[in-house]
Amino acid sequence: MGEPWWVYMIVCKGGGIYTGIAKDVDARYQQHITGKGARYTKMNPPVALLAKQQYATRREAAQTEWMIKQMSPADKRQWAFAMRGCVGFSESSYVLTETLSPGDQ
Repeated sequence: MGEPWWVYMIVCKGGGIYTGIAKDVDARYQQHITGKGARYTKMNPPVALLAKQQYATRREAAQTEWMIKQMSPADKRQWAFAMRGCVGFSESSYVLTETLSPGDQ
């Protein structure tokens, strides 16, 4: 059926969450970091890759991306933590595990 597609979520400067789809999340994330990704991440640089989830087809990934983009910021974070296998969520327990070093910004 071909390469899988991924839905990924990035925490950006200012606390916003960018959601996108890609076949290679690592390569796409690097594009966002270098300012060659989406317009939103050019204006709000990435701070961390929050979560990613694999889908068999582009259509499935795009449908999930659309669904996530309809959510409130709190619901997006809850969904991301569920994707990562975490149980329960509160703002105080929200800790980023992958952050950029100052030289990467």
